[in-house]
Amino acid sequence: SRGDIGAYMNRLAYASANLATTIENTQAAESVIRDVDMAMEMTSFTKNQILLQAGTAMLAQANMAPQQVLALFG
Repeated sequence: SRGDIGAYMNRLAYASANLATTIENTQAAESVIRDVDMAMEMTSFTKNQILLQAGTAMLAQANMAPQQVLALFG
């Protein structure tokens, strides 16, 4: 009886340790996935910021051309 109880306790302790390891590994994997997603999103954000700034600069140049032509007549 005592031997059976000890065996059950050992099995439960092993199962508990195994579950703790599984939880830790799952959390580590989730963290890696989230870090990759964050890096991809930051890359996309930076690319879009560069495109926005380039578009704004091109629009400013396009608006300057008619003003320069009008200045020649004025």
